[in-house]
Amino acid sequence: MRGERYLTKPEQYTRVYNGGSSWANGLLVMKALPNGLTLSKYGISVSKRVGKAVVRNRVKRLLREILRVTQLKSGWDIILIARPAAGRADYLSLEKSVSDLLSRARLLVREDDRVRLKID
Repeated sequence: MRGERYLTKPEQYTRVYNGGSSWANGLLVMKALPNGLTLSKYGISVSKRVGKAVVRNRVKRLLREILRVTQLKSGWDIILIARPAAGRADYLSLEKSVSDLLSRARLLVREDDRVRLKID
């Protein structure tokens, strides 16, 4: 069931790139598009400009972990695109950057939303 949370096909990435809204800050660019499903899916894009393979894989691992522990609203396809500065960033900087983008896009589940979901 873990794989159902990821964007896996090139067509899914293309659809979000072409039709999604975008938000950016110093470390990341985020694109998001409603998907009509009951869960949100995400993908991560880290180009060679970020660094060599070890650095790119580290950034991907950190971003996956941040998204794993973050409560997202359901029904969205989200792509995080790392900027070159992300290769030098630590976990807390990336976490702050991701939460900033998700809150600006209103894709974070707020505390009152969590309470409402538990009651229903």
